[in-house]
Amino acid sequence: MRIGVMGTGAMAAALGGAWVRAGHEVFVGGRDAAAAAALAGRIGAAGHGTPAGAAAYGEVALLAVPASAAPDLAREHAAALAGRTVVDCTNALEPGPGGVMLTTRGGRSVAGLIAAAAPGAHVVKAFNLAHVSVWDRPPVARDGAAPAVPFCADDPVAAGRAEELITGMGWSPMPAGGLDRAGYVEATAAFAIGVWWAGGSPRLAFPEPAAAAS
Repeated sequence: MRIGVMGTGAMAAALGGAWVRAGHEVFVGGRDAAAAAALAGRIGAAGHGTPAGAAAYGEVALLAVPASAAPDLAREHAAALAGRTVVDCTNALEPGPGGVMLTTRGGRSVAGLIAAAAPGAHVVKAFNLAHVSVWDRPPVARDGAAPAVPFCADDPVAAGRAEELITGMGWSPMPAGGLDRAGYVEATAAFAIGVWWAGGSPRLAFPEPAAAAS
């Protein structure tokens, strides 16, 4: 696939680089031309330029910017994103007195806000539950199974593209429902990251049913 990466930060580098290694054509678009050129060179991207260029580049666009900026960026480029699969990998989080909290309120998800800002786009929530460092290396199988990437999508074509991106990286797709369930995936990120920051392992909180019954 042809993928436009909108952003030049750590997630843009990690996912963009993983997709280049998987054989996809990646275009890096950023407001800072020098940063876009540097990232494109580092990951072996097919090209670089502006966010507008990335939005119009291919079948898929990745919004790899802070969650607070993602809906506005989608609104700015809504016409170019119409009909494309738009992957939202963001987490809207902030530290609170009791731990990590979502900055979105009232049950809204960042993915839902992006979809409202660019109504012609097919938004997919994915890649937000693992630390950025995970995408820079092959996944580590557990009990013979590849680790999973939960994703939420309404459009079947967009869901299929998300599955192709995930499997091409050596991970296992985990359909988590439609975009109306993206808020649950985002809340899970708040829980998991809070546990990590506290020095725990969130994986231990989800034993398989057979293990729990034994």
